[in-house]
Amino acid sequence: IQRDTVDHLMKKVFQNYISWCRYLHLESNIKIPHDASTQQPELLYIGLYLLIWGEASNVRFMPECLCYIFHHMARDLYDIISDRREESFDPPFRREGSDDAFLQLVIQPIYNVIHNEATMSKRGTVSHSKWRNYDDLNEYFWSKKCFKQLGWPMDPASDFFADPTKTKNDIERHDHSMSRRRMSKTNFVEVRTFLHLFRSFDRMWAFFILAFQAMVIIAWSPSGSLSAIFEPAVFRNVMTIFITAAFLNFLQATLEIVLNWKAWRSLVCSQMIRHVLKFVVAIGWLIILPVTYSSSIQNPTGLIKFFSNWIGNFQSQSIYNFAVALYMLPNIFSALFFIFLPMRRALERSNSRIVRFLLWWTQPKLYVARGMYEDTCSLLKYTTFWILLLICKLAFSYYVEISPLVGPTRTIMFLGRGKYIWHEFFPYLQHNLGVVFTIWAPIVMVYLMDTQIWYAIFSTICGGVNGAFSRLGEIRTLGMLRSRFEAIPTAFGKHLVPGHGSQPKRREREKEDKNLHIDKFSDIWNAFIISLRDEDLINNRERDLLIVPSSAGDTSVFQWPPFLLASKIPMALDMAKSVKKRDEELRKRINQDPYTFYAVIECYETLLNILYSLMAETSDKKVVDRIRESLEDSIERQSLVREFRLDELPQLSAKFDKLLTLLLKTEEEHDTTIKTQIANLLQDTMEIITQDIMKNGQGILKDENRDNQLFANLNLDSIKDEAWREKCVRLQLLLTTKESAIYVPTNLEARRRITFFANSLFMKMPRAPQVRSMMSFSVLTPYFKEEVLFSTEDLHKKNEDGISILFYLRKIYPDEWKNCLERIKFVPKDEESLKSRMDEISPWASYRGQTLTRTVRGMMYYRRALEIQCIQDKIDIAKLDRQRTTTSYQEGGNIVDMALAIADIKFTYVVSCQVYGMQKVSKNLKDKACYLNILNLMIMYPSLRIAYIDEVEAPTKNGTTEKTYYSVLVKGVGEKYDEILERANLKIKIMP
Repeated sequence: IQRDTVDHLMKKVFQNYISWCRYLHLESNIKIPHDASTQQPELLYIGLYLLIWGEASNVRFMPECLCYIFHHMARDLYDIISDRREESFDPPFRREGSDDAFLQLVIQPIYNVIHNEATMSKRGTVSHSKWRNYDDLNEYFWSKKCFKQLGWPMDPASDFFADPTKTKNDIERHDHSMSRRRMSKTNFVEVRTFLHLFRSFDRMWAFFILAFQAMVIIAWSPSGSLSAIFEPAVFRNVMTIFITAAFLNFLQATLEIVLNWKAWRSLVCSQMIRHVLKFVVAIGWLIILPVTYSSSIQNPTGLIKFFSNWIGNFQSQSIYNFAVALYMLPNIFSALFFIFLPMRRALERSNSRIVRFLLWWTQPKLYVARGMYEDTCSLLKYTTFWILLLICKLAFSYYVEISPLVGPTRTIMFLGRGKYIWHEFFPYLQHNLGVVFTIWAPIVMVYLMDTQIWYAIFSTICGGVNGAFSRLGEIRTLGMLRSRFEAIPTAFGKHLVPGHGSQPKRREREKEDKNLHIDKFSDIWNAFIISLRDEDLINNRERDLLIVPSSAGDTSVFQWPPFLLASKIPMALDMAKSVKKRDEELRKRINQDPYTFYAVIECYETLLNILYSLMAETSDKKVVDRIRESLEDSIERQSLVREFRLDELPQLSAKFDKLLTLLLKTEEEHDTTIKTQIANLLQDTMEIITQDIMKNGQGILKDENRDNQLFANLNLDSIKDEAWREKCVRLQLLLTTKESAIYVPTNLEARRRITFFANSLFMKMPRAPQVRSMMSFSVLTPYFKEEVLFSTEDLHKKNEDGISILFYLRKIYPDEWKNCLERIKFVPKDEESLKSRMDEISPWASYRGQTLTRTVRGMMYYRRALEIQCIQDKIDIAKLDRQRTTTSYQEGGNIVDMALAIADIKFTYVVSCQVYGMQKVSKNLKDKACYLNILNLMIMYPSLRIAYIDEVEAPTKNGTTEKTYYSVLVKGVGEKYDEILERANLKIKIMP
C-alpha cells in the first residue's frame, strides 16, 4: 500500500481523536515505532478503531466516548507491537477468556446508561431536564475529569454509571455503603417564559431601542434634521443611549442567571463565576455611566444634581466619554474579530489555555462548533444585506413615523388639561402624557415589527437577483422548455458529462464532444420519459411524442423529440402550397423556424430510408433514385417551384400515412395479401409523384428491361425490427400530427417533473465526476408494520360513505388510471372485471399511497441513474451507434455488466424491517402478506437489502430457554427466496 494512501486514511479516521487529544491537552497514544519498516502499525491502529466502532452499538452516537475507549486501548496496542509488555500488563477483556468480553465489560455498561436514561424519558413525555440524552452523556468526555472518575478499566461504581431509574431508598436498601450521585444534565435546561424573546435576540432588541432613542432625541431638537446630531447639546443627549445600553445589558445578565437557574448545579465553576461576574460588571456600568454623565450637565436638577454633587468637582464631559470608550472596548474587539474572520476562526479553534482564558468571558468552553463561520465573501454579502435593510428601515421610521409625530406631541404636551365627559384612566398625569402615550404606542409597535416587512422586500429582491444569476427557474413552463430545448444537451454536457482531463480542446474535438453530449443526453432523456410512462403519468402517444429516437445517425440532422416537431410538416405543406414563384421564398419561410427545417429534412431522409428497406429489386430502387436525383437537382438549381406542383403534396402525405399504418399493422413478413396491399400503395404513390407532382416525370416509371410489375417483389424482413418500427411510428407522427403539442404532456405532475429536470441542468453546480470516482452512499429507510402493497380486499373495502380506496384513487387520478389501463391493455366492463387484473392494478394504487412500495421505487431511481451514467462513462454512444458490429455489441454488453457492478458498489439501499423475521414465521394472514410483499420487492429490485432483528430461543446451561437476538441482512434470490448475507449475534441486552 502506498504511504500516501495510508496517511490519508489515518488522517480521516483519527481526525476527531487527534482534535480531542489536543483539546484536553493529552498526548496521543497513536505511536509508531521508529524501527517500523512497513505500514503495519498504522493499519493496526486503524483496524483497532474500526473494531471498536463496529462493536459500539448505540455508543457510536457518542464520538468522544469512543475516543476515550480508543485512547486507552491504543496504549495497550502500542505495548504489544513495541514488545514492551510488563508482567502486570493484562487487558481486562482478555482475562475473561470470551470473545465478547470487550462487549460485556466496556460497551454493555455504557449502553445500560443510555438505556436507563431512555427509560427515564418515558418515550419523551418527561421534561427533558429530568433525563440525559446522547449529547449530555457525550459531553461528559469533554473534560479530563472522566479520566479520574471512570479510570481504565472503567469503574462500575463511578457516578457516570449511576442508575437514574432507582430511587434513593432502593439504593440504600441494597447497598448502604453506596454514596455515588447520578451525573446531572450538562446541556441547557430551558425555562419556558416569554422573556426568551428578549434573551435570545438581545442584540436586536438593544439595537432597535437605542436607535429609537437616538432618533427621538434628534427629531426633538429645534431643527429636527439629522444634521442636528453634530450640535453639541444634541450630541450630548444622544450619548445617553449608552446608559440605556447599560440597563439592557444588566437586564440580559439578570435573565441569564434566572433562566439558567435549573441548570445551575450542573454548571462547572468557571461558568458560575462567568455569570456572576457578568452580573456584577453590568451593575457596575449601570452605576458608572449615569454618574459620569451627570457630571457633564451644566445646570443639573433632580437626580442628576444628586449624582453631580456626589462626585464632587469632576465637572467634565471627558470622564463620561472615557467611560463610554471603556464600556465599548469589548464591542470594538468583537467588531474587529467579526471583520477579520480568519483571525476569529483561528482563535476559537485554538487549544491554548491563554486564548481560552481570553475567550472565556464571551463564550462557554465547548469542544464542538468552534470556528464554524461562513467564508469572508458570504459574510460581506450578509453584512451588506442587513446594513442596507436597516438603513432603509431606520430612514423610513425617522421620516415617516417619528419626525411627523414630534410636532403634534409638543402641541399636546403644552395644551392645558381638558375636562372630559367620559372616564379618564390617568386623570393626574401632567402634560397630557396619557394622550401622548396613546398616539406613540402604535408607532413604537410598528417600529419594532416592520423589520419583517423590510426583510420580506429585501429578501425578495436579493433572492430574485441571486436566482437570476444562478439561473434558477430558467425553464418554468412547457413553452419555455420548447424554446430552450436546443440548449439543454449543451447544459447537460457541461455539468453531467465528465471532462477529458488535460487534453487540449480543438474545433474537431469540440464538435465531437457536442455530438457526444447530444447522444448521451438522449439516452438520459429517454430513460426519464420511459420512467414517466412506467408511472402512468403519460400515455403511449405522449411517450412517442416526447422520446428521442434511438436510431441515431440515420439522418443528417439531429432527431429532436416529436413534440418539438409536431404540426411542422403540415405547416410546411401549407407553406409549399402558398408559394408559387421562387424557391428562395419557400426556403426563407421554412428556415424561420429551425424545428420546421429539422422536421422537413428528417421526414425526407427517413422516408427514403424506409422505401429503400422495402424494395428487394434493383429496378425498383432505380425508380426511387431517379425521383430523388430529380428532386435534389431541382433544389440545387432553385427550380423546385417551377418543376414540381407543390400543392399536390398533401395528397402524397395521405398516401404515406396509409402506407405507414399498414406497415405497423403487419406482423408476418410472408403474408401475400399484405404484400399486395403494400405494393398497390407504393404504385399509387409513385404515380402521384411522377404524374401529379412532377411536371416532367412521366418517363421515370418506364423501364424497357423490366420483366415484372413495379414493386412486385418486396422485402418485409424489417417489420420485426424494433428500431425500424420506431422509425415508422415517428415518421407517422410527423406526417399526421396537425395540432400543436403545447399541452403535451397533459398531466400536471409529469409537467412539473419535466420542467424541474430541464431547469436543474441550468443551475450552478460542480461538474460531475465519473461514477467510479464518486463517493459511495447508503440510504436507510425505517419500516415497522406500515402498508407495503394494497391488497385486493383493501382496495375494494368500502367505508361508511360507500367509497373504496380504488374508487377514490380513480376519481383523484383519472388520467393516470386511463394510462394504466392503456399500459396493461385492458378495458374493464364493470367493477367485477377489475378483480381479474388486480395483480397489475394493485401496484398502481400502492404507488399513489403512503406505502413502502412507493418509497422503494423512488429510492431505486438513484441506482438506475448511476447505471446509466456509468454506462455513459465507459462507452462512446455515438461511436457505438455508427458502428453496429458484433464486437461493439459484445463490448457494450461487458460495459453494462460492469456498470451494474459499480452501481452496486456506489449505492446501497437498506430497509430496516424490524419485524420481518416474525412476519416470516407468523400465521397471521396480514403479517404473512407483508412478508411476501417485501420478498417480492427484493426480487423486483435485486440490489435491495432488508435488515431485521431475528429472535431465536435457545436452551441455556441451566435447562431454561433464553431469547437470543441476531441482526440479519438478506437479499432476494431467484423468484421466491431470500438469502442471508450477514448474520450477527446481538449479545447486548436490547429491547427490540
